[in-house]
Amino acid sequence: MNQNTGKTVLILGANSDVAKQCIIQYIHKGFSVIAASRDTDSLEKFVADNRLDASKVIILYFDAVDFDSHQKFYDELPVKPHIAVYTAGFLVDNEKAMKDFKGTHQMMQVNYMGAVSILNIIAMDHSNSHLERIIGLSSLSGVRGRKSNFVYGSTKAAFTQYLAGLRQELASRKIKVNALVIGYIRTKINEGLQLNESLIMEPDYVAKHIVNAGNSFTIVPNFKWKIIYVILKILPESLVAKLP
Repeated sequence: MNQNTGKTVLILGANSDVAKQCIIQYIHKGFSVIAASRDTDSLEKFVADNRLDASKVIILYFDAVDFDSHQKFYDELPVKPHIAVYTAGFLVDNEKAMKDFKGTHQMMQVNYMGAVSILNIIAMDHSNSHLERIIGLSSLSGVRGRKSNFVYGSTKAAFTQYLAGLRQELASRKIKVNALVIGYIRTKINEGLQLNESLIMEPDYVAKHIVNAGNSFTIVPNFKWKIIYVILKILPESLVAKLP
C-alpha cells in the first residue's frame, strides 16, 4: 500500500498521454492530483477506466490560452499545490506554420504564453508556503534551430529559457524548477509523423522522469537522447545547417 504523502500535484494540460501517466504514478507515490484540462470528460473516463482512487483526483477545467481566466482558476483551487507540472503542448508541421500564422500563433500560445501566464501566478503566490517544485515539458527541438521544425522549436526554446530564469528567481525560496527536454514520444501529438522507431519513448517512461525529478534543471530521459542533446549543444552552426 502506498503511503499518503499529504501533498498535492497540479497537472496543467492533464489530457496529454504523458500527463495521464503522471496521474497514475503520482497517485501510486501517495500524492493527491488536481488534473486540469479542457477535456474533463476524457479525464473522468481515464480515471474510471484505470480504476484510480477517485478521492485522490480532482478534475478541473483549464484552458491554457484563455489567459484572462488563469488568475481565477488558481484562486479557486481547492488546495494550493506542492508541485505544479505544465504538460500542455501543441504542434503543427513547420511548412504549414510558415504559410499559416494561425498554427504558429496557437503553438506560441499553448507551448509558451499559456505556460508563462499560469506559472507566473503559481510562482508569485508567496502565501503558498509549501510550493516545492515546478516542472515544465520542453523539447530537444528547442535546443538548436533546425529547418525542419524551427517554428515549433522556437516556442520550446523560449519555454526552456523561461524555466531557467524562473529557477533562479525561486532559488531563494528553495523551490526547484525542472525542464524535461524530451525527444520523440509515442503520443497523440506525434501521430502520423515519420519518426525513428528506435528513438521513440513511451509516455509512462517519460512520466517516471517527471514524477522522480531531482535537483538538476535539465532532465533528458533516455541515454540516446542524452547523447543527441549533447551533440546538438556543441555542433558547429555549419553542421547544424545540414541537418533536416
